[in-house]
Amino acid sequence: MPPDLASSLHRSESLRAHEPHSAWRSALLLMLSGALVVMTVTAREWAEMFHQWLWIDTFSHILLVPPVIAWLVHLKRDDLAQITPAPWAAGLGIVAVGLALWLAGRASGINLLAHAGAVGALQGVVLTAIGPRAGLALALPIGFAVFLVPFGDEIIGPLQIVTAKIAVTLTIWSGIPAEIDGIFIQTPIGLFIVAEACSGVKFLIAMIALAVLVCFTRFASWRRRAAFIALAIIVPIIANGLRAWGTIYIAQSRGTEFAAGLDHIVYGWVFFAIVVAVVLAAAWRFFERDPDAYGWDASEIGAMAWPAALESRPITPATALAAILTLVLVAMATLAIAVPKGMG
Repeated sequence: MPPDLASSLHRSESLRAHEPHSAWRSALLLMLSGALVVMTVTAREWAEMFHQWLWIDTFSHILLVPPVIAWLVHLKRDDLAQITPAPWAAGLGIVAVGLALWLAGRASGINLLAHAGAVGALQGVVLTAIGPRAGLALALPIGFAVFLVPFGDEIIGPLQIVTAKIAVTLTIWSGIPAEIDGIFIQTPIGLFIVAEACSGVKFLIAMIALAVLVCFTRFASWRRRAAFIALAIIVPIIANGLRAWGTIYIAQSRGTEFAAGLDHIVYGWVFFAIVVAVVLAAAWRFFERDPDAYGWDASEIGAMAWPAALESRPITPATALAAILTLVLVAMATLAIAVPKGMG
């Protein structure tokens, strides 16, 4: 091969190899800049969520969500190296929807909406920065960010009722007379109340997050995913009812103080660990793949026509960042008009 031709081919291969790395640097810079912008305007919501993660026991599991997201991204590092990201105009629509939801939550005083909007806007920034092909590779970690939103308080009441019904049924079956009135259970030894802390909501929400992670990293079949999600919902609810019954049963022979002390010890992460172990043990033999095989790989994404079609009209990183800034300014101006100072 002539030296000039060999040199030309070598330069061409070097440029092709360098292109994804350069594109990823631009994408990460856009992502960080856009995230800084939207997280600054939604700083109150992020501070509220962080406070709940740290100090409210129901949401303490959320502290594990960022490391899980980082782990999921790490598993896709080889596929991402084969994909060239490109700023995506349609991702700006997700940013706009997230900011609109945040605005609705701030204006109405519904924190759940505002928190969901803050997280949604951040997800939109990520998709805007990396584009649909890289977004497909990272669909699970991007979607898993939904679990950053503290939710579950809305189902505490129903869970208290369900727990009380399970507990009183098992109490009667075990030969102890009992009557139920809502969340109050009357027995010969005294009155038991299924308090909010005993509803089991924190374990149920944490279990749902774990179930979603397991479903998309270990299963390929949607039927098995649905079955595992159902198992992850049903087992914690039943287990919590059993725990409440156990407290009542032990109290009949050992006294309420002893039962309350034992319940305090058991009803913690030990209880959750036992529930997780039972659910995972039941599903273990049905696992279909290793975690690093989750989602679509680079070759599968490359064979899809529609992601490339969505990138047929790319925008520059500067244009994308300017658009994010514009959306944020519009949201801030709307908030200032809709919610007078001191009321939001």
